[in-house]
Amino acid sequence: MQEAQKPAAKYALFSSYASHTLSQDLDARKRKITDRNLPNALLQSPEFAEDSAMYRDLLQMERKLDWTMTRKRVEVHDALQRIIPTTRTLRIFLSHTVSGQPWQREGLEGEAAKPNLETGENIPAWQFRIDGRVLEIPNQRAKDRVPPRKFSTLIKHMVVELDRDTTLYPEGNIVEWLRAPNQPALDGFTIRRKGDTPTKIRIVMHLDQQPEQYKLHPDLANILGIKEDSRTGVIQALWNYIKTQNLQDKVDRRVVRADARLRPIFNAETAYIQHLPELVNRYLLPPDPIILHYTLNPAVPPPEKPSAWDVEVKVDDANLKSRMQHVVVSMAQDSARDLTKLDEEIALHIQSLNNAQMKRTFLRAFADDPRGFIQTWLESQSRDLESVLASGPSEGAMVRQEDLKRTEFFRLPWVEEAVAIQEGMRLAAKAGL
Repeated sequence: MQEAQKPAAKYALFSSYASHTLSQDLDARKRKITDRNLPNALLQSPEFAEDSAMYRDLLQMERKLDWTMTRKRVEVHDALQRIIPTTRTLRIFLSHTVSGQPWQREGLEGEAAKPNLETGENIPAWQFRIDGRVLEIPNQRAKDRVPPRKFSTLIKHMVVELDRDTTLYPEGNIVEWLRAPNQPALDGFTIRRKGDTPTKIRIVMHLDQQPEQYKLHPDLANILGIKEDSRTGVIQALWNYIKTQNLQDKVDRRVVRADARLRPIFNAETAYIQHLPELVNRYLLPPDPIILHYTLNPAVPPPEKPSAWDVEVKVDDANLKSRMQHVVVSMAQDSARDLTKLDEEIALHIQSLNNAQMKRTFLRAFADDPRGFIQTWLESQSRDLESVLASGPSEGAMVRQEDLKRTEFFRLPWVEEAVAIQEGMRLAAKAGL
């Protein structure tokens, strides 16, 4: 009989702990757990020292990787805000059409062949057209293509000069176009004039390049070996020359000592590094414009195909930015979702380890000293009960006497557990455990 009562006491004690642990696991699954650190008991245990050290190394590596990914993401976002220069080919088309010319009126008779000043019919005239487009990148995927820029967005200033007899055509021989803010973008320009004489046309274009390009003064161009570049590119080329020639001062690294070629540029024996941009600005000149020549002869039919010129132009690499933006957005969404899922799984495993360690500590303490463990457990439960009831022990009682007089007191959820523990203690004492 006594032997049969021993398991009953143990069952009552373990069932209480198991129900408490199960409720913790359920609560943990309901809320998101973010703690991924191992319990201190496992970290300090010699049995798990090697595994704990490996896990800590993984956490340290993960923190370094997260920092690197964050830094790279910031660098990509910063790069998207700046200009990423690339060289593209701008193809410029020049063409013309004519109307009312004598060779077009051949075969007409009477009034149909005469010029009409009121309607403008049969009056000799011509139309000159300037078009342009940026050529597409060869073998580019369709999804990577971006809408091409309009021709007028690549030009800052354009002048068209018409070489005509000023006595016959005194006005409109110079046409100037200057891009203004909020001006609609155009694919081309059209110039209409009246006349039937051959005309030589000179087109002067100032391109709008990104970043802005400059022509170097011959004195600096001969040293650096470049004729045209951006301000940043020129400063970088000068700095590369200084490092190649070992012109940086050995003691004060802020000072550059000029050699025989740089002495006329610096106009001194030395110069500070922070003054290099100012020195470079003195030798930057506006770039040479694009000059095209075209001959328009209304006396003969115009060519079937337009004349074309290819010009290299520096532009912002919209294709690369589009790909970078797509990669950043897609990776941010996919990786964030996957990493969050993995973090939750790791946190749940850590919580399971924590619960397993608590069970292991509980059972080991009970196996080492059953009687002392039960006594400590009961004292702990009594203190918890006093805290819940907000009252201290009075005359050896665990609860207030006035509460024991109410029948509702014995219907509380913890009463059944307390009775099971007390009964387990009684049976254990009776059995002599």
